[in-house]
Amino acid sequence: MSDFKDYELFIDSLSKQINNFSLNLNPKEFGVIIEVGDGLAKVVGLDEVCLGEVVYYLKDGDDVGIGMVMGIEPNFVHVMLFNKLDLVCAGVEVFSTKHHFRIPVGKHVLGRVINVLGQPVDGAGALVTDETLEYREIEAMAPGIMDRSSVCEPLQTGIKIIDALIPIGLGQKQLILGDRQSGKTALAIDTILNQKAVKDAGGKFTYCIYVAIGKKTSDIAKIYELLRRNGAMEYTIIIASTASDPTSMQYVAPMCGAALAEYFRDKGEAALVIFDDLTKHADAYREISLLMRRTPARGAYPGDIFYLHSRLLERAVKMHEKKGGGSVTMLPMIETQAGDVSDYIPTNVISITDGQVYLDKQLFFDGQKPAIDIGLSVSRIGSAAQYKAMKKIAGRLKGELAQSRELESFARTVSDLDPETMKMLVRGRLLRELFKQSLNRPIGFANMIIILFAGIKGLLDKVKISEPISDFEAKLFTYFSEKHQDIIEFLNTEHSFDDAMEERISAAIKSFLETY
Repeated sequence: MSDFKDYELFIDSLSKQINNFSLNLNPKEFGVIIEVGDGLAKVVGLDEVCLGEVVYYLKDGDDVGIGMVMGIEPNFVHVMLFNKLDLVCAGVEVFSTKHHFRIPVGKHVLGRVINVLGQPVDGAGALVTDETLEYREIEAMAPGIMDRSSVCEPLQTGIKIIDALIPIGLGQKQLILGDRQSGKTALAIDTILNQKAVKDAGGKFTYCIYVAIGKKTSDIAKIYELLRRNGAMEYTIIIASTASDPTSMQYVAPMCGAALAEYFRDKGEAALVIFDDLTKHADAYREISLLMRRTPARGAYPGDIFYLHSRLLERAVKMHEKKGGGSVTMLPMIETQAGDVSDYIPTNVISITDGQVYLDKQLFFDGQKPAIDIGLSVSRIGSAAQYKAMKKIAGRLKGELAQSRELESFARTVSDLDPETMKMLVRGRLLRELFKQSLNRPIGFANMIIILFAGIKGLLDKVKISEPISDFEAKLFTYFSEKHQDIIEFLNTEHSFDDAMEERISAAIKSFLETY
């Protein structure tokens, strides 16, 4: 009888607890994973989340799992997972944060290698700053037309063929495309290295953000070491989303790079973002979309892949002076297959950007480095993104090269050529030889003007260069630096020259050739 009373008391107590129980969690901000695989989770609940919102799971002190809402269905939401993938399973609770994906920004990130979560991955300790840590959402609207200025200042790459014939301006978006191992990354790295020389010469200094998408960790380490050894990491940030990282990190990496660049833009500075490369970014988005069972289009890519890249690249801008005058220049890369520029992703990005630099693998094998195909490369900004001195040189240079190509076509059908035609053919070959450039050896503006000026003026026509052109250039540049430093300083500061200065440069080159 006593046991029965105890049982009644227990039931009564349990009933009261059940009646008085209240869930402190708001079901609109809370959900549960019902299925997970390949870095993507289905979550029930989270009734009021929006696309791009950050959620967290498996929180353990400062260690927390982070995800982002990628799709909203009638009965569940798709959440893209960034970390702790091996610990996530069905039944794990997911919580809303009420904010979109953000990344820490500021000058304290310069010189560091970070992942898309803003965490340093270079083994140099935590990010340190004396200021309040500032965060910026990775998705942002591109500035409107009235806030923009025309592209009128050059981004000096230090690569002769680009600065002279395919100029890139601050605020431009210029595509670099070519087959694998054709030198795309080398162009970008040389551009970063050249910014130190630009700063030392008193030019427009540019902060650099290199976004590695789906690259091997060892390759990123080599790039970091190269930049560090040349003193370029002091103004460079590397965002690493390696091949071993979840697909989600490769997807958000370009937007993180754009957000960091916009921090410098809003401070009135110039920033350069390099996306290496957007082909892997498109592949990552395709994988996520197929896992979410979205309808595939051409090449199995989702139908909005064009919009994804266009809203990213339209963030390249030269701001109006009333808005601070800052700029974001973008150099996206695309890997082609067997030189096919008519494939889906290459044609998409070509139509979005302001021009393209095409690298031909056959030219690379033939010893033309950088292996830029002038015929397929173009800048839609053109001479508007060149200083006056380079405009003078480039106009004449294009004419000489065009004439040389026509004469070479004619020479194939004629056995006997007159001396004047032979002279033009030799000069054309010499000018193309001048475009050869050693790896990781960008050339300063003044030196570039001097060597190209010597070529178009015919001052090198009688020179038989038996050694590599880089050795000849080095001796010429050393001569000018020792004997005519005033000419170099004038070109670096004025970025132009008159007839009197032209005569001085010609006389100096002739004087050097007498001793060469």
